[in-house]
Amino acid sequence: MDKDFLLETDTAKELFHNYAEVVPVLDYHCHINPQEIYEDRKFDNIAQVWLGGDHYKWRQMRSNGIDEYYITGDASDWEKFEKYAQTLDKAIGNPLYHWSHLELQRFFDYDGVLSSKTAKEVWDLCNEKLSHDDMSVRNLIKKANVTLICTTDDPIDDLKWHKLIKEDDSFDVQVLPAWRPDKAVNINKPDFMEYVGKLADAAQMEINTFEDLKKALANRMDFFAEKGCSVADHGLDYVMYVPASDDEIEAIFAKKRNGEELTNEEVVKFKTAIMLFLAKENKNRNWVMQLHYGCKRDNNTVMFDKLGPDTGYDCISNEAPGSQLADFLNAVNMDGGLPKTIIYSLNPGDDELIGTILGCFQNSDAIGKIQQGSAWWFNDNKTGMQKQMTSLANLGLLGNFVGMLTDSRSFLSYPRHEYFRRIMCNLIGGWVENGEFPYDMDLLAPIVKGISYNNAIDYFNFDLEKK
Repeated sequence: MDKDFLLETDTAKELFHNYAEVVPVLDYHCHINPQEIYEDRKFDNIAQVWLGGDHYKWRQMRSNGIDEYYITGDASDWEKFEKYAQTLDKAIGNPLYHWSHLELQRFFDYDGVLSSKTAKEVWDLCNEKLSHDDMSVRNLIKKANVTLICTTDDPIDDLKWHKLIKEDDSFDVQVLPAWRPDKAVNINKPDFMEYVGKLADAAQMEINTFEDLKKALANRMDFFAEKGCSVADHGLDYVMYVPASDDEIEAIFAKKRNGEELTNEEVVKFKTAIMLFLAKENKNRNWVMQLHYGCKRDNNTVMFDKLGPDTGYDCISNEAPGSQLADFLNAVNMDGGLPKTIIYSLNPGDDELIGTILGCFQNSDAIGKIQQGSAWWFNDNKTGMQKQMTSLANLGLLGNFVGMLTDSRSFLSYPRHEYFRRIMCNLIGGWVENGEFPYDMDLLAPIVKGISYNNAIDYFNFDLEKK
């Protein structure tokens, strides 16, 4: 993993080193905690920043037969780190192997190989460096050359930490909220009405009807907009479209409010109605709407009962009907116009489907108005990235792609942008050297810098200088 890691041609090396490598990182979707940024947290050891909450690593450790005691249990941080190092011995071909070593190189200046043999050496080296003030959260962000971060925030959040960060002149990286209203959409969840009560408190109004719910959400969207939000994110089983009348939706909401069980059809109708409303509100505020779907969650009931959600027991779902995605976008478009929209499916088999749907709704509102999101989650690897970008190139305009995001809870995950850029430059460089595109840096440089950084600035209307 030297300076030309993953770069197989001279053109790929030129594109990466001269253009992709030199532009900053813009992370428009992640799950890091803004409080930890404001408080400038320091980590006691590498296990805290690497293994705390990282279900990518947990899954691989389980695949290596490691007892849960060393993963999410009460083992010491050193014991957990040692077990992860043992797992890497067998992680050939896995992106975690590459990410882990890129993070060790970029943040800890360690160019060796983390393995069961070197675990103690790496543990001591990383922990010594983490003890220094220049390895606090803010400094890790600055070291990674990050200019802007969008967190993921619930409508009831008071956004206190975003406000405090913005008021702190000593930190010049923008940290903006992103709207994630899933709990207001998931009427099938047992705690839905409890959440509606919290939303009512945040909006300072009563919510007795579906119309009230929409008003409360619009109220909170205005609050988020005041705090700099311009991005919405929706986590869905799939993008559904089963339309119903206003009276039907009011009756469904009333039924839920009375504690009655809803049918599957009623749930889908409600979710369709509220997503149509939210899409229109996104358009009214010129927000980008991100649609993440295609995940079947919490498959291992035994472990879910012990550990809860987001602990490494999710998988790809293949039950997302493309026809309903297209019908949903069409309905939104007929009702005032689509917002800028990024579509992510966890199922890589959906790449071509998404690529063809994009072309149905592009217009002059924005360059690349409807986007296919970067290879996501289980596809966040060399093969998945190459497949997604190749499909997008085949069916759309790769040069308008808004590029990579970390989707991470870790402050060390920014080298994923570098990993993506290396793969992207290698893909484009291969096409050039194969005679499929001219060797013309006046054409190639804007494409590479655009996908790496500049396109996202234009697309999201961020207050940043293009490079």
